[in-house]
Amino acid sequence: MASRIATIAELRTLYREPGKLVESKLKTSLDEGSRRFIERCPFVLVGTLGEDGRLDVSPRGGPPGFLRVLSDGSIAIPDLNGNNLIDSLRAIVETGSVGMLFVHPGRDETLRVNGSAYVTVDPEVLSGFTTDLRLPKSAVVVEPREVFVHCAKAFRRAQLWDPESWTFADAPDAASILQCQLDLPDGALEQLRDSLDKSYVEGLAAD
Repeated sequence: MASRIATIAELRTLYREPGKLVESKLKTSLDEGSRRFIERCPFVLVGTLGEDGRLDVSPRGGPPGFLRVLSDGSIAIPDLNGNNLIDSLRAIVETGSVGMLFVHPGRDETLRVNGSAYVTVDPEVLSGFTTDLRLPKSAVVVEPREVFVHCAKAFRRAQLWDPESWTFADAPDAASILQCQLDLPDGALEQLRDSLDKSYVEGLAAD
């Protein structure tokens, strides 16, 4: 395609150079502000790359305190009840690389951390998470290599936290998408929706 950008030099011509503040905000370890942001954070997106090149982004959530910053400045994420595909854990074992986006409800700025990672069953790590949740089977420990604040533009464009902007009531829910993917008859939709809700309740209760 003639419109496809093929080189970094060609791409650079489309954008101005980043400002000094943007360039200087990239750090290689957690500062006190980033540490407190993570320790109070209830939601993080974890991106991984498998040995075969397969990409995955997994949401991880819990009450504030479900994430830990360890004494050496690394970040520990408990592995709680999921779908048991273990895509993220498999990729981390294979390549040891992650990218994370930490999100606080109501705040437009987010925190991004990229680094090396490993899966651990160390009792000292596993026993240190909040007692609001069960003892996890394993945890992911991330050693930060890049730490920076991500600006608010995307969240503000989306008006993500403004209920008055939520005009997507007609968007399909998970059951509707699964119905299409599994080619199920219309009559199966409510049963599928009830089954999903039940699985969420049971899974969260196990935490």
